[in-house]
Amino acid sequence: MATRNGDNPELSVTPSPWERGGKRPPIELLAPAKNLECGIEAIRHGADAVYIGAPKYGARAAAGNSIDDLRQLAAYAHQFGARVYVTLNTIIYDDELAEAEALVWQLYRIGIDALIVQDMALLTMNLPPIALHASTQTDNRTPEKVQWLHSVGFSQVVLARELSLQDIAAIHRACPVPLEAFVHGALCVSYSGQCYASQACFGRSANRGECAQFCRLPFTLVDADGHVIERNRHLLSLRDMNRSAHLEAMMDAGVCSFKIEGRLKDVSYVKNVTAHYRQAIDAILARRPEYRRASYGVSTYTFTPQLDKSFNRGFTDYFLTGQRTDITSFATPKAMGEPAGHVKEVGRGYIAVSSVKAFHNGDGLCYIDENGQLQGFRVNRVEGTRLYPKDMPRTLRIRTPLFRNYDMEFERLLSRPSAERRIPIDIRLREVSFGFALTFTDEQGRSATVSFTRDKELARTEQRTGIEAQLSKLGGTILMARTVEIDFTGNWFIPSSAVAEMRRAAVEAYGRTSKLRRPTLPPPKEGDMRMQSPSHLSVAEEGERPSLTYLANVANHCSEAFYRSQGAKEIAPAYELKAPRGVTLMFCRHCLRYAMGWCPRHGGIKSPYREPFALVSADGRRFALEFDCKQCVMLVKER
Repeated sequence: MATRNGDNPELSVTPSPWERGGKRPPIELLAPAKNLECGIEAIRHGADAVYIGAPKYGARAAAGNSIDDLRQLAAYAHQFGARVYVTLNTIIYDDELAEAEALVWQLYRIGIDALIVQDMALLTMNLPPIALHASTQTDNRTPEKVQWLHSVGFSQVVLARELSLQDIAAIHRACPVPLEAFVHGALCVSYSGQCYASQACFGRSANRGECAQFCRLPFTLVDADGHVIERNRHLLSLRDMNRSAHLEAMMDAGVCSFKIEGRLKDVSYVKNVTAHYRQAIDAILARRPEYRRASYGVSTYTFTPQLDKSFNRGFTDYFLTGQRTDITSFATPKAMGEPAGHVKEVGRGYIAVSSVKAFHNGDGLCYIDENGQLQGFRVNRVEGTRLYPKDMPRTLRIRTPLFRNYDMEFERLLSRPSAERRIPIDIRLREVSFGFALTFTDEQGRSATVSFTRDKELARTEQRTGIEAQLSKLGGTILMARTVEIDFTGNWFIPSSAVAEMRRAAVEAYGRTSKLRRPTLPPPKEGDMRMQSPSHLSVAEEGERPSLTYLANVANHCSEAFYRSQGAKEIAPAYELKAPRGVTLMFCRHCLRYAMGWCPRHGGIKSPYREPFALVSADGRRFALEFDCKQCVMLVKER
């Protein structure tokens, strides 16, 4: 059976597990939430699920949330069949294991649907039947690794950002586990879970949720003779991901959960980006009936979503389509925003701009100066094409491209209520022997019926229109009337107040049905606990004694015991416990040799500089660069 994919027909060569008779998972838009407000707005703006940090053990230590806030978010989400995933995706130390296990039970009791985890110690704990998702921190980039994760109990796997459509399709063909992939937001330059630079330099572990963003710092690139190749540039800083043009191809490759990055982003970012992807996915679902949505409800907006209005460093689809150009942001790690024209004139106290954009008082604009540095200014007043900055920039020149990284009018729209999500229902009021029965039924077939004992009395005037209008008054609820049917044999009289009472009772009954139908995922299964292949576990072979290096991130005795049950004989401790000398700190698909045009594998010219190269930080620390062309990876190593 061929898979429909206009962009990538080669993905249809081998039938997928779903095409071989399995049930196709629904399509899920997964949005970030740093707090309760962001989570609610993500659901309201169309997310099928949100992921959010617990009080501890999340990979964004600054984005923890209380148990009560998580309970409120789950209750709100479940009204729409949406799910809440909590991130427990740090490595866990021995003295934290008991607390982590107790926390999982708390999360299960308040209705959390799944946990996104990194540490394999959780697979050894006494846990409730809550679904476990393998975080991207577990370095999921091969069919063997994903198969193994599925076999030991993970019900969803978050793929590495660096994978291409062909890579994703190969994983999907090999394993029926639902696949989650990032579609938007900030990019880590190293494979997730395999970056130790922040720990090495600042004592802040990315695997503990404390990343210091080493990759966003300025560096000087030097050769073996000390010659400067690039000076004081952000050579490891990447643009932000934007795969909105490739969603259908990703679906056809096997992705069913589309993840937006941003658990530290503000609520306006969550609103805008979630709404954009909701509309894009819905347009595909309308054309492709074989795909279905993971939750329900219709979101309407007071604004037009525009991705370049929210925080971004410029966009890239990364390696999804095999393209490697334009993935970097060497000039600045800060937001550039949307292109906004160029400078036509620099006058006394004003700037004339050539642009089709409309500017507003309070807009934030930026540009790259002649020294390659990002500069910015705030617009104090707008008069046609003339902008009067609060402080006149000194380095702005004619023909300089401008970018708007803060649109005052757009942000004002998003600061207000900007979306409403409601569930369309069919309403039927019918007569029964003892009175009347009112039924609400939604698109998923969930229904609630309330009955009322009442004598039937013929009315003197027509009743149907008034009853239909009264039953349709669902303002203040999450419901909206799609159809209203009155099934009477006579023109029965029912006072308007009685109809209103019926409606209120039906709304409450439907709400109780919604709570009873809390969405759940299958619990972790007892899979095949044999080690299938040592390679997918970052294993280094020593004869017939497979051993785990620091790359396995084993930080506690439970995780160690788990890997021993999988066949590992020698297990090195996590880098955070015992840092080995001279090891690789980052594994990057981004390659500076390629960025400079010197890649021998992709037709680059011969470098005029002698290797090995090194990165030198502003404080004088040196990091050696090695290039593994076979694996197409740049290694950043301690020196």
